[in-house]
Formats: sequence, C-alpha cells, structure tokens
Amino acid sequence: MAGRRLDAEEAALWARLKASVRPLHRGTRKPVAVPIAPPEPARRGATPPPPPPSPPPRPAKQARQLVTAAALPPATPATLDGSWDRKIARGALQPDATLDLHGHTLRSAHAMLDAGLERSLARGDRVLLLVTGKPPRPESERPHARGAIRAAIADWIAASRHAPFIAALRNAHPRHGGNGAIYVVFRRTRPKH
Repeated sequence: MAGRRLDAEEAALWARLKASVRPLHRGTRKPVAVPIAPPEPARRGATPPPPPPSPPPRPAKQARQLVTAAALPPATPATLDGSWDRKIARGALQPDATLDLHGHTLRSAHAMLDAGLERSLARGDRVLLLVTGKPPRPESERPHARGAIRAAIADWIAASRHAPFIAALRNAHPRHGGNGAIYVVFRRTRPKH
C-alpha cells in the first residue's frame, strides 16, 4: 500500500517529532537524516500558518529507575523486621489463607481481593497468599496480555480501605507460587487495655 507524500509542513513536523523521540533501548543504530523540502512560497493575501508548538523543555537529567514486573513495593516501608524476609527465603512462612485470583477479569479480581482481605482481617489472619499468575516476561511487548492482575495488586491494596491493616507485600516463595503469588502480611492487632 503506497502512502501519500508529506507536504513541506508535515515533513517538518515529522522531522521535529522524530528528533524529540528517545529509543527505549540504546542500540547501535544510527539516526537517519530525513530530507526536508523547502517551504512553499506563501500565496498573496494569505496569512502564514502559526508555527507548531515547541515541545516542553526537558528537566535536568534524572536518574532512571528500572522497575521489573516481579518487584513489588512494600505497602508500607520498614514495617517488617528481617526475620520475615528470612522466613520467606527459607520457605518457612505458612500462609493462614489463600486467595486465587488467577484467571479472573480485572473487575472480578478486584472485587474478590476486597472480599478476601475483609475475611482474612475478620478471622485475624497474619498472612494471606494471593495467587495472581505470573508477570509478563521482560522481553514481551506492551500491552501485556498476561500479568494485568499482578501489575494492579500493589495499587489496589494501597488504595484499599484495608490498607491501614496491611504491613507489607512480599513475593511468594517458589513452593507457594514464586512470581505467580504474593504474600500479604497483616499488621499485628494489639489488644486494647
């Protein structure tokens, strides 16, 4: 399918757009020069078109943070001591309950998560195992067909009405599902005196 040729204004806009784009992966490709046709002479009595808006200024160099799909931020930082992480690494942590969200739609998974957190809190559970399914592979292209529930869990829990009762989220040990599952660790409830 042959496309139409760009006029001078479109070619100039396209060149400016291409110059403002940065590649996701730094490779060995060299930029290709795009020939720009000289602007056509203006017709008499016609007002020249306004110049295209310039892109906003870029902030100073910022440190880029690489976030992997398997990495989970803790719900509240520094709420667990090191013994929890050692238990998880050894596979010694035993969840009080399991909630399987794998295979659900985002809407039904979100509703099940809310109900499951409520049940676990009512029972006084300390650890809930959430089965979410494996995250997408790093080399897969977006939008990912897999891993949508896993990607949304941290945001759902942070915005949840149950967030104040959750101490942390941790990746599960391989015997409990590894990257396809998450431990939700609830805060210890202290009896009131």
